[in-house]
Amino acid sequence: MGHMQHFSYGLLTPVLSYLMACTGAAVGLRCTVRALRETGRSRRNWLMLGATAIGSGIWTMHFIAMLGFGVSGSVIRYDVPLTLISLGVAIVVVGAGVFTVGYGEATTRSLLLGGVGTGLGVATMHYTGMAAVRVNGTVGYSTLLVAASVMIAIVAATAALWIVTRVQDLFGALIAALVMGLAVSSMHYTAMAALRVDVHAEHTALSGATALQFILPLTIGMAAFLCITSVMIAVSPMDEDPVPPVVPALNSPAETTGTWTWRTPLERQDSGRRRR
Repeated sequence: MGHMQHFSYGLLTPVLSYLMACTGAAVGLRCTVRALRETGRSRRNWLMLGATAIGSGIWTMHFIAMLGFGVSGSVIRYDVPLTLISLGVAIVVVGAGVFTVGYGEATTRSLLLGGVGTGLGVATMHYTGMAAVRVNGTVGYSTLLVAASVMIAIVAATAALWIVTRVQDLFGALIAALVMGLAVSSMHYTAMAALRVDVHAEHTALSGATALQFILPLTIGMAAFLCITSVMIAVSPMDEDPVPPVVPALNSPAETTGTWTWRTPLERQDSGRRRR
């Protein structure tokens, strides 16, 4: 088995990757909050931007962390088309979770489905990205650690969405982003701990690009996209007072808005008489 190194540059790659995961999550979750206050095409556009930001942040985090990855006795190359596919997978699958929260009713079921979708997006991106890695050896995984990494992604993504839908201000988005960033980083290194590489005695020429040839330039491009998106959110005014969606109450003439039940004065008077 080849000796694997995950921190070739010390703490530089894990710290930078965590910061990028937090940045992507902060931008994406803030877009999600903005979408919840919009309707029609505007809501769809904000959700699409949010999914792209979260997916890009996850992808950028993964490959910054991979810059510190090495295997003794083998060079590492990356399959370019499959690496790009992993970025698309992250955006699409995370988008499914974000749209579930954005268009679903404010229920536990919608939140759980959104969290599962977003968490699976994190895990799917990681393992698709790992499938793009080329080494002179046979790659295998520990089933238990793989399952643990997926559960970490799902639980933490659900927690982040719960926070951002309950505390719809900048502070809530920052806390949710820290949780999401921790989830993505924890999931990544748990998944990497599951990795096993048996290096071949005979080395063959590997196809693909090196990290410096392809991964680093694309990572810089993703970081620039997140910065531009952050500026877009900053200059786009948003009412800080949340406007919860109106949901008809069951078996009641009242209208329920969020967690508050509104009644007309006559209905409140009748309700008081019944209680007496």
